[in-house]
Amino acid sequence: MTPQPTPASEPAKASQPTPVSGPAKATRPPPDAEPTPAPQSASSLVPRPDRAAEAIETVFRMESPRIIAGVTRIVRDIGIAEELAQDALVTALEQWPREGVPDNPGAWLMTTARRRAVDLVRRRENYARKLAEIGRDLSAVSPPAEPADPDDIDDDLLRLVFTACHPVLSTEARTALTLRLLGGLTTAEIARAFLVPEPTIAQRVVRAKRTLATRNIAFEVPHGADREARLGSVLDVIYLIFNEGYAATAGDDWLRPSLCEDALRLARVLSALMPKEPEVHGLTALLELQASRTWARTGPSGEPVLLKDQNRSRWNRMLIARGIDALGRAETTSSGAPGPYTLQAAIAACHAHAYTYEETDWARIATLYGLLAARSPSPVVELNRAVAVSMSEGPGPALALVDALAGDPALRDYHLLPSVRGDLLARLGRTQEARAEFERAASLTRNERERELLLRRATEQQ
Repeated sequence: MTPQPTPASEPAKASQPTPVSGPAKATRPPPDAEPTPAPQSASSLVPRPDRAAEAIETVFRMESPRIIAGVTRIVRDIGIAEELAQDALVTALEQWPREGVPDNPGAWLMTTARRRAVDLVRRRENYARKLAEIGRDLSAVSPPAEPADPDDIDDDLLRLVFTACHPVLSTEARTALTLRLLGGLTTAEIARAFLVPEPTIAQRVVRAKRTLATRNIAFEVPHGADREARLGSVLDVIYLIFNEGYAATAGDDWLRPSLCEDALRLARVLSALMPKEPEVHGLTALLELQASRTWARTGPSGEPVLLKDQNRSRWNRMLIARGIDALGRAETTSSGAPGPYTLQAAIAACHAHAYTYEETDWARIATLYGLLAARSPSPVVELNRAVAVSMSEGPGPALALVDALAGDPALRDYHLLPSVRGDLLARLGRTQEARAEFERAASLTRNERERELLLRRATEQQ
């Protein structure tokens, strides 16, 4: 995936030279940063229906990815595994209000779902074939009250990540399935996040699961060259989810923080599961650094706030620190040239290190974009580089770079091209031309907040 450009003074997507802001659901401090309440026993929890329902909802959202992953290893079908996980949820809704919340509710749900999976396999007519595929006699297995080996659960979760993001699926299907299975979101929540009808999301999820089943996609972590290609697909899906929350492509809101939170949470999980993969840490670093600026990117009415006008005291320093640490891990685990996500994280770190807009090291940012263009050639990367050049060398040299991109078919309807050009023309004093470019950019964007910003910039050109 390539970064999105922005004029140095305008907000942009996570891949742009402007980082994002603020804390969200996924921006909670690490466990050692805040006190942990003492665990409660089942007898101390009042078995009221409302209390139990709240506990079930919370636990299931947190544990459902691991439950589905563990069950998929048994039944070898993501769709069936999700149904069995839902069955375990229904059982919890029936029992917990009467009997109280278990001491380890996640393990309770896992055990219940696994038992149902074993029963299902036993009932199948092709039981013998399934036993051969699974490689063990399920009839001799009694699911433990808790996962016997946490590493096994992590391996299953990693298999689920790669399966949900399999390249046999379309990008839209991968995104919806990942949010459903790994993000724990409902169909309605995904539909609201992407501003599409709920039946559309439901169809994408159903078709994705059917495709995985009919194509006999293995529930496994790929190896060798296939692993690198498949890992790129996983990272791209997480990045796409974050970007849609960071600067929504359509609708009335500039930010959708919940999507940023979900993407950041997935990136952190993946970093823990694949600690030796530099690009996994690179993506996590990029999202941590971008998410650190969420609350500074919008004003009281939700309007976009330009990078140069952001109140940097509102940037989340804890997330910046986490991002710098993740970037360090990306660099230390890499044995060769940095990958595209690591390079983008390094660009975001340049912004994070600057306590004022004037202190930004634009020359280094331009250099990093040059490396990124060599690593992942793209007109979008070149447009980003032109933005950085405009700040380090001036708008004149940058305008020449932008004009050279004007005829690229990939940027024909890309609203940030005239937006960048308008910014450069305005800085050169060519206000009438700048006004026309901002108006054209406003006509191309589908986000209402961004349109208002661009039209306001157009009216400022007198």
